Amino acid sequence: MDRATSSGQLLPVIKAGWLDKNPPQGSYIYQKRWVKLDPDYLRYFDGEKDIYSKRFIPMSSVTRVTSIGDQKFEVITNNRTFAFRAESDADRNDWIRALQKTVEDRKGRCLDRGSCGPLELRGYKSKLYVAVAGDKVFLYKNAEEFRLGIGITYIEMNVGNVKDVDRRGFDLTTPYRIFSFLADTDQEKEDWVEAMRQSISEALSHSEVAERIWSAEANRLCADCGAPNPDWGSINLCVVICKRCAGEHRGLGPSISKVRSLKMDKKVWTEELIEVRALCAAVTTTDLAETLSLLFCGAEVSCSSGDPVCPNPMALAEAAGQRLQMEFLLQNKTSETPQLDVCTSLEKHYSVVLPSVAHNGFLYKAPSMAKLVHERKAREEFSRRWCHLHDGIFSYYESNTSTVPNGEMRVQEIVSLVHNPIDAHGFTSTFEVYVESERLYLFGLDNPEGIKEWVKCIAKSFLPLAAEGLLSHDFERLGRLQYKGGLNLERAKEGWFALEQSTLYAYLEGSEKEEAIHLRKLQELSIQGDNEVLVLVERRRTLYIQGERKLDFLGWVAAIQKAAGSSGDTLSEQQLTDTDVPVIVDRCIDYITQCGLSSEGLYRKSGQNSKTTGLLEVLRRDARKVRLKEGEHQVDDVANTLKRFFRDIGDGLFTKDWLVTSSLEDEKEKISRYRRLLNGLPGVNRATVKALINHLYRVQCFADMNQMNTHNLAIVFGPTLFQTDGQDYKAGRVVEDLIRCYVDIFSVDEEEMRKQQEEITAIMKMRIAGSSSGTQQAGDFICTVYLEEKKTETEQHIRVPATMTAEELVFEILDRRKIVMKEKDFWSCFEVNEREEAERPLHYSEKVLPILHSLGKDSYLVVKRQLSMDSMLLYLASKVGDSKHGMMKFREEKNLLGLGLSTGFHDRYFILNSECLRLYKEVRVSPPKLPLDSQQNWGFTVFFENEKMEKQQWYLCCDTQMELRAWFATFLSVQHGGNIWPSESSKIRASRIQQDSRLGNISLIPLRGNESEMRNSVAAFTTDPLTVRLGLRHSESQSLELCPPRDPNCL
Repeated sequence: MDRATSSGQLLPVIKAGWLDKNPPQGSYIYQKRWVKLDPDYLRYFDGEKDIYSKRFIPMSSVTRVTSIGDQKFEVITNNRTFAFRAESDADRNDWIRALQKTVEDRKGRCLDRGSCGPLELRGYKSKLYVAVAGDKVFLYKNAEEFRLGIGITYIEMNVGNVKDVDRRGFDLTTPYRIFSFLADTDQEKEDWVEAMRQSISEALSHSEVAERIWSAEANRLCADCGAPNPDWGSINLCVVICKRCAGEHRGLGPSISKVRSLKMDKKVWTEELIEVRALCAAVTTTDLAETLSLLFCGAEVSCSSGDPVCPNPMALAEAAGQRLQMEFLLQNKTSETPQLDVCTSLEKHYSVVLPSVAHNGFLYKAPSMAKLVHERKAREEFSRRWCHLHDGIFSYYESNTSTVPNGEMRVQEIVSLVHNPIDAHGFTSTFEVYVESERLYLFGLDNPEGIKEWVKCIAKSFLPLAAEGLLSHDFERLGRLQYKGGLNLERAKEGWFALEQSTLYAYLEGSEKEEAIHLRKLQELSIQGDNEVLVLVERRRTLYIQGERKLDFLGWVAAIQKAAGSSGDTLSEQQLTDTDVPVIVDRCIDYITQCGLSSEGLYRKSGQNSKTTGLLEVLRRDARKVRLKEGEHQVDDVANTLKRFFRDIGDGLFTKDWLVTSSLEDEKEKISRYRRLLNGLPGVNRATVKALINHLYRVQCFADMNQMNTHNLAIVFGPTLFQTDGQDYKAGRVVEDLIRCYVDIFSVDEEEMRKQQEEITAIMKMRIAGSSSGTQQAGDFICTVYLEEKKTETEQHIRVPATMTAEELVFEILDRRKIVMKEKDFWSCFEVNEREEAERPLHYSEKVLPILHSLGKDSYLVVKRQLSMDSMLLYLASKVGDSKHGMMKFREEKNLLGLGLSTGFHDRYFILNSECLRLYKEVRVSPPKLPLDSQQNWGFTVFFENEKMEKQQWYLCCDTQMELRAWFATFLSVQHGGNIWPSESSKIRASRIQQDSRLGNISLIPLRGNESEMRNSVAAFTTDPLTVRLGLRHSESQSLELCPPRDPNCL
């Protein structure tokens, strides 16, 4: 809460690192904490990546920092002592010196305390003491800690946003966390919200401009009402005004008064504008005052001067070197003389006005279109037009002497702007403008710089000030789109996007900074929903994009899909994984690791040329969609594809310096030189080299089986990677050195090496065991399965043959860990998707290998107890018949993505029997009355494919956990003929007959949480979808049925 920290800028971190901290109770058990020291605070966190601290200590309250023994030191305040322990005495001494110097620098600093008081925060049992001070909000445990200054954490308000939630509640939203507060009264809530919003304004403001303008005494009072320290100004009227009067000026319109904030609109206030304010206020320049007087007496800024050299006042001012006069005339170029029209409405429209942009010149225009331009437009299809951008209107005329435009468009109607590649049409450079009326305008010139200037001016005219950072990119497409993302998928938001090469830059609602989406690193790019929603899946989030108009959206889809694919033959132009390895390389290495490590002559034998060519073409087209599977692809074909890819890459993987290094005799010098060369490679090359050499290191571990030792691999890959003819062994020697010294050159740590060795050992043991017993099958895969939870120590590497069922997998894991299944222990295998926070229990007879083939990078299998199975078996044992009916809450996939339909759950009546699941859209049933605090938070999701083979899902929500289990048990029962758990006698059998499925394999995902959390837990698993036909039967009850394909009555 120091006045010195109210600038809204992040404080520099003086020192940061891990320390052991003694808890307040004085326990001998130290707790590991990440500690940060900045000029104002000492803060400690649970983890290095945490944003909000567990506690903070103001440096102004620290009285002494002292050493207390080996590696330990104390930070002493007036009322409490904080004990820390460093890793070494040297590290402790560094901390003490840094702390003592910071304490000395903070002496004499005063605290600026604003609004404060007790406030309830969701997640805490008791009220916290909250203080709003400057550009931060501080959280304390109680008033006493507030008085002493030692708190929990503080929130930087330059990334905050305050949102009204309900009667007495409000949310403080940041990109990292949502703080949900609850006040005691409505008035108290309004006071807190206003205080926090004022804090946000202060955090986002810049006082430099205001201070300079206020330096003139006349500018310290509002020109209209005389209020002190006015922080708004009219840039064309040359006056400063207060916030209330600024609202009145906005109502006059931008043609009369152009209102800007002195603190918020920093970029608007040029040096000339600031000087104009100061000179006008002090009336020290009579010429400028005379200009102002003439202008408001009716003089025209653009009037003719009669001088052919200087045809207007602007040119005269420029010739005379009067830069302030020029700035004043420029700001009033579009202004009108204020007039009072008694017949007009007194209603005023308050809005944020975009900067006025003016530009004109000749362009060649093609006729407007209602569909995308897929063919090249010839020069003959364009007509020469005089184009004029002025006051938010783009007009085009027959000639520069015409007074009536042939057509015009308002910049507010522009939804996207496209700068086409050179020679895309008959003219050298062209650009496209998409408008809300579903029309496309195409313009061209033979002057690339001229087109670039037009694109810049048009973009600046319709882009909001908050997103003007997008103009810094050499974009090919720019515009606004509807999107959904994050935790809240109920409401579509408006975002501004710019596409530059393979990066999509975005300014999203509520975010103060630009975000970059690397399209070639996407895990998934697809179109879903009837209204075509573009889904972009990154490692840690999913973004749903929908265009406001179909024409504009189709253009974005095509451009993003093209940008997300491979665009050339260099490594950096390929689709990449999160670790910057080309997806082609990752797919091939992964397949060979699973299927081919023991294949004799691996990489030496050539695959079929036609299959290799075809596979490489498919991978180059879109490697992200390719899944290499045993039986469909041969090991030698995949190995040959990998070699050909490296031989064909345009920029090569290595330089000639690597060949020189291989001839060094001193081993240490050679390894050191290799390291330097490795670090000098581009990021993608470096990551690719490490991935490939890591793979070859594994391959040579199986040399007794595949006959490919380090030397043999070097003979094959040396000429391939260096793209030589193989006449000498220099290239091979480099590859041999890299494999042999893999650990030293690539700085592989012990943990990474241990994990690799365990994987290699597990693969070798299983291969040997399979070969000796005669059970090894060509389709076997070595897969990682976890026990109870995903941790390194719970990993199990399992050989999974094509015939293995989920039950067999469970027993394999339990036997390995010597876990005995007791009575009422229902161990099952679950498919878990981390990104969607969802899981699906596999039926005991379900084949495991197809599930593993379809798992994404965020999914895995885990064996754990199925806690609900006992209740479901009891329910089925007491149940008569195999059907169930009742009310559930329901929503469709369309609602989740917000395609113009209602977004909440709705009560629907369902009937489930052995033939179909029927939903009644309208039913005259009075639902039972539930307590007011009842939460409908027990749900599951049904995934299926319609007759068009499109993936869809229904989200169903029950009132109680018991009701959820009843529905879930009935689904499993009709799906598997009543056999949802194996009998005692079948548990020891190695193989089982797959049950015929009445409803196919419906993926059911039990979820927990409230409605908001459920929206974040809809994992679109692709395994075992229910292949159905979706038909709507028109009857009195309007039922929607899901029927299996064999049902002849299903339409």
